[in-house]
Amino acid sequence: MALIYDHLQNDTIAAIATAMSEAGIGIIRISGPDAAAIGSALYRTPKRNRTQVAQWRPGTIRFGYIVETDEKENESLIDEVMLSWMKSPHSYTTEDTVEINTHGGMFLMNRILELVLKCGARMAEPGEFTKRAFLGGRIDLARAEAVMDLISSGNEFARKTSAAQLEGAVSARIKELREKILYEIAFIESALDDPENYSLDGYPDRLMETCRGLEKEMRSLLSHAEEGRILKEGIRTAIVGRPNVGKSSLLNHLAGEERAIVTEIEGTTRDTLSETVRVGGVLLHLTDTAGIRQTEDKVEQIGVHRAQQALDSADLILFVIDSSRALSMEDEEIAERIIGKMQEGKKCILLMNKTDLTSLVQEEAVRDLFTSKGADCPVILYSSLQTGEGMEELGEYVSGLFHTGEIAEKNEIFISNLRHKNAVKEALESICLVEDSIENGMSEDFFSIDLMNAYRVLGTILGEAVEDDLVEEIFSKFCLGK
Repeated sequence: MALIYDHLQNDTIAAIATAMSEAGIGIIRISGPDAAAIGSALYRTPKRNRTQVAQWRPGTIRFGYIVETDEKENESLIDEVMLSWMKSPHSYTTEDTVEINTHGGMFLMNRILELVLKCGARMAEPGEFTKRAFLGGRIDLARAEAVMDLISSGNEFARKTSAAQLEGAVSARIKELREKILYEIAFIESALDDPENYSLDGYPDRLMETCRGLEKEMRSLLSHAEEGRILKEGIRTAIVGRPNVGKSSLLNHLAGEERAIVTEIEGTTRDTLSETVRVGGVLLHLTDTAGIRQTEDKVEQIGVHRAQQALDSADLILFVIDSSRALSMEDEEIAERIIGKMQEGKKCILLMNKTDLTSLVQEEAVRDLFTSKGADCPVILYSSLQTGEGMEELGEYVSGLFHTGEIAEKNEIFISNLRHKNAVKEALESICLVEDSIENGMSEDFFSIDLMNAYRVLGTILGEAVEDDLVEEIFSKFCLGK
């Protein structure tokens, strides 16, 4: 059940619901008990007559005018509009709602919003319309969060998963898990209170089977969580290598513009430079880093440190080697760093760059950078940023490394929200504790405690038993007018 804040039902809020830019149409949304009265005060029919919006058939939209009335009751036309009326509870917010569809000039939209505020509405906070939909019980918290995810979706997979979550796919799965847990809690409590009618003989074995099923479902959700995050948000990609191997040229080529300064002077890149590009149908959040090497230059040292930080946070590492120059100690040191990151589960592609020049590096020597340390060598691609060689293959390998096509085709529920992921992880830990208690022959009271915690934390995904400050934090990230 959603939280209910009585004071939120006593005031009327308003905001511009469309983008703050010049456009053909702009919408001012008004929600709350005085929405119809404010609409009536500002709206006039095509014959410039007054009307009571509250008496309209709910779900209708009418053409007319917005006017401003001065102290002498003289009216001046502001704009011709379409005004829609939605009566509680059949609206986005579950409250009485009026939306003024006006021409989309920024000055004009703000002018009408000023009139709305003058009539008694207050300015809505970011995400407050959606928060009222949650507090009114129309959507749970997971579906409310999906609204912002849908707005900010940057690719088709993100749109599909956000739309599915908005439709209730994630909520339905979480509710199914909670129903199974609640059944076991209720059975244990009933058996303890009424042992004559509820027998616990053989129950631990039955509960163990249920818990293992719950564990399997939760692990499945968690295993897809990282895949979903990558496809939804994009792949964090660090371009690393020693100075002057072509890292900045690679960024420029993928970005399709001169984003980074490229010269023959080593150490040109002193800081990280970021760009988001689409490669092989996948979003890459590229970070061009300073060449990793030992240096006495303090500014360059900072750049090298930031390069190492980019390496730590990356999902994918593009290790660029200049094939026209012999391998160096710097290449070996970078390879050692990458081996450590690969052991943590990070992906790597090795680019043998500058193939348009005479090659001085054999592939076997490059492989030896990794195999001599007991590690598998990453995929090696040959590239020339002068001719474009290898760039198409790069996209194919990125897609293959992250199984993006395979994942996108799966009919799975993806939990890509970090809050949801952490809640499922905590619930899984509680279920595992129940299994441990069963194996150790503990009493049913202990089962109930951990089952109840799993039930509770899964409920936080839906918005049950969440703290007020968490609700405020979630909706504060929304855009104004939503």
